[in-house]
Amino acid sequence: MVSARRLAAPASGQGAAELGDLPEWNLADLYAGMDAPELKRDIAKAATDATSFESRWKGTLAAEAERGGAGRLGEALVAYEALEELIGRIVSYAGLVYAGNTADPQRAKLYGDIQEKMTDASAHLLFFALELNLIDDASIEGALAGDPAFGHYRPWVLDLRKDKPYQLEDRVEQLFHEKSITGRGAWNRLFDETMTDLRFHIDGEELTLEPALNRLQDADGEVRRRASEALATTFRKNLRTFTLITNTLAKDKEISDRWRGFEDIADSRHLANRVERSVVDALASAVRDAYPRLSHRYYAMKARWLGMEVMNHWDRNAPLPDTPQAIIAWGVSGNGALRSQW
Repeated sequence: MVSARRLAAPASGQGAAELGDLPEWNLADLYAGMDAPELKRDIAKAATDATSFESRWKGTLAAEAERGGAGRLGEALVAYEALEELIGRIVSYAGLVYAGNTADPQRAKLYGDIQEKMTDASAHLLFFALELNLIDDASIEGALAGDPAFGHYRPWVLDLRKDKPYQLEDRVEQLFHEKSITGRGAWNRLFDETMTDLRFHIDGEELTLEPALNRLQDADGEVRRRASEALATTFRKNLRTFTLITNTLAKDKEISDRWRGFEDIADSRHLANRVERSVVDALASAVRDAYPRLSHRYYAMKARWLGMEVMNHWDRNAPLPDTPQAIIAWGVSGNGALRSQW
């Protein structure tokens, strides 16, 4: 969603005047603003409804499945879906607001507060998927066949059961869930905020990351070289922080994978993507085998087009010699993109 009012601050850096004011997401379809009463209402509703849902359904799902068509698993799943959608709406809004300006303390506070509250609320829903997966296949199949409301969700229910071998006991799952804010989530947030705060000194200008990276696409090779050196200098100064973040996240994943019984570091991702390891391995192998025929040939050709015998690493994204260099204002480019879709 892009606001027709183009609410963002003016662009900065080289070519800013020509670019014009850049747009900002219009999130009014979710909530009117960070202080919208509807947002406060939904946060409270999510907490209350999640607690009520747990009180109503926890410990009953197996018995409801045994009742087949007379059971009420469909009713439970409809309520569960509504809660997941409500929590997802709140979290999505907070995440998009925060992503719009991670350096804004007000947005950061909103994001952190909502993360904490929605993690607490969703903790009351953890039992549902775990309990469903403890029900035997025959009972689940009987409930799917006998209860039309539950049968409506057949693809989701069967897909959920693929996670069954890697589920942990309820209390352990709750611990993992609640610690995600101070564990993996906190380190991810530290990385995002560190990247936002980085500044790169190029040709007398102090730039944030995106404008600095854009210099690597400049037609002038010397501009690209200076941009590359500035990027390397700033990244090098923050190497300890990035190393700590990476190593901590790697260990966090190793602990989680070990407890859940994943054999390979990528198996949890394959499960989330619903794809077999052998398929991914075959794809990766085919791509690697094609390096000489594709990427190696491409960069050799690009070096010749640029009049180079060997390309430097800062030349990888250099524009080809006949590429137009005109700066196109946001309004012109945006309107052109919209017209092309109609």
